[in-house]
Amino acid sequence: MTTVKRRARVRAPELVGRGWLNTGDTTVALKDLRGKIVLLDFWTFC
Repeated sequence: MTTVKRRARVRAPELVGRGWLNTGDTTVALKDLRGKIVLLDFWTFC
């Protein structure tokens, strides 16, 4: 008999920042992204 260890579910923090590109200046919440494909591109603007 095998024992399966369950991991605790951890919620991601809300997306906060000074602005998100390609959102049309609308607020983005995690619940709005649920079930959608999200591409994160970590890039630095100098």
